[in-house]
Amino acid sequence: MRALLCAVAFAVAVLAAPASAEAVGDGVMATLSARLFPLFDAAGRDPATLEQIAKAPGMESMLRVRRERRAACGTDLVCRAQALLWSNSEADALRRAVVQAPGLRAADDGPAAQVEREIAGINTIVRTYALGAIPTTAIDGPGTVSPQDHQARLQAADWIAEAPRAGSAQRLDPSIDYALALLDVSDRTDAIGHEPLTGGANAAAVARAKALDWHRYRYSAMIITGVGPEIEGEPLSPFGKYHLRLAARRFAQGDIAFILVTGGRAHPRATPFTEADEMRKALIDRYGVPPDAIIIEPYARHTTTNLRNASRLLARIGAPLEAETVIVCNPLQSAYIESAKFTERNAAELGYQPGKIVRRASPSELVFRPSPASERVDPRDPLDP
Repeated sequence: MRALLCAVAFAVAVLAAPASAEAVGDGVMATLSARLFPLFDAAGRDPATLEQIAKAPGMESMLRVRRERRAACGTDLVCRAQALLWSNSEADALRRAVVQAPGLRAADDGPAAQVEREIAGINTIVRTYALGAIPTTAIDGPGTVSPQDHQARLQAADWIAEAPRAGSAQRLDPSIDYALALLDVSDRTDAIGHEPLTGGANAAAVARAKALDWHRYRYSAMIITGVGPEIEGEPLSPFGKYHLRLAARRFAQGDIAFILVTGGRAHPRATPFTEADEMRKALIDRYGVPPDAIIIEPYARHTTTNLRNASRLLARIGAPLEAETVIVCNPLQSAYIESAKFTERNAAELGYQPGKIVRRASPSELVFRPSPASERVDPRDPLDP
């Protein structure tokens, strides 16, 4: 009891103390912010833009209400988390203000749609990591923790959101850094585990892509989709190993510029293995594929995002937008990717199609043309936005 009273007293003292005027840079938080909330992050790094948003019609009163709502919670950490959720009317006001701010770049559907995704992302993170909402799939979320650990995470995130961070949009509203802090204290910074994606294991392939005559190849890339293992300690699933044999045989024909392996650290939950890394190692060690011919996409945890992320990465390394790719996988997954059910799933989960199936080349090969819509960042999936 005495320890609990001391903890409460300490929390009150910290909450009451004025925050330091000195903002410090935080490399992890900055990278996570840019990855999940590119529009809010860009605004946070431009004080003039942030001030314009804050002073747009209706914003000052709305932000004041949000501050007062949170302050009224005192030291009730659940209440303080709930106070940071954005209501529909608050989100509408922020969306209007952001659209009026000049110079903020967004995906193909514009800044209004992007700010809507980012607000929804904040709400999803707060509900899942602070308020106990069930994540979309079992491999997501904060995991099973004790009530004491959960309370510690809430308190730490609350404090972090109030501690000034250089280049942060927290000067507009603390909800953005609170969402980032919840992921950080839960050790779910999966979304930046391989940044920068053009370096590391991809450095040699990216260097080759810069000097490549893409028109020499029939296909810009062969996309190898993931099939995550379900057994603890297993780096590659049986289907994953079959995919690699298919890939090595198909690549030997010489008409494909790159093998793009896609699969994150997903199955089983909290596995130490990243599927794309393991696929790359096997292609090099078992099949002798040159490292500069392999690109890893190490974030996708679903077939939908296998294709979305592959499309993004190909654009990033300079592959011509009109160029075709070929998806190579087992016949069962290949048939699923071609099905109406998969089209419906993309529409429901992504809100668009990551590309178009042009034709079937064989039971294990689909010709695919990526879509620029895949560039849309969506932090409603904070582990792979």
